[in-house]
Amino acid sequence: MPGAAFKDSAEISIRPITAADLPTLIALYQHLNADDPVPELSLAQRRFAEILAHPGMTIFAAFDGAKAVSSVTLAVIPNLTRGGAPYALIENVVTHADCRQRGLAGTVIRKAIATAWDKDCYKVMLLTGSKDPATLRFYANCGFMQDKTGYQIRRPV
Repeated sequence: MPGAAFKDSAEISIRPITAADLPTLIALYQHLNADDPVPELSLAQRRFAEILAHPGMTIFAAFDGAKAVSSVTLAVIPNLTRGGAPYALIENVVTHADCRQRGLAGTVIRKAIATAWDKDCYKVMLLTGSKDPATLRFYANCGFMQDKTGYQIRRPV
């Protein structure tokens, strides 16, 4: 069942990604959008360094040994409304295809949400392009409400 506790927790650790984790993170991201091109190593290293240095940005991952098997990106964004309380955005939720249905994504999302609350965020947002009822139930089971309308605009190709 999505969101259920994973069975072999002794072998799984949840922690922020570090610079040494770039190769395993890139491999994991292939399970997010398989058609996405893999960035060239030098570009990936630059972008990853920017992510790690960016205040308020953390990529949390579930690791099976040294292998990242599930991850989420958390961005905590400073704010001048809501009494100056920041808000957070969760993006790039992915679990390795061989590790799905074990509760890993739910565990990593809950870690990101707890971190947002620790940073005094007044809300955590997440957008999904999925229309799959199971995915939508999964996010609802993580505590998200589908009570707003989301919009996006993408740069023309």
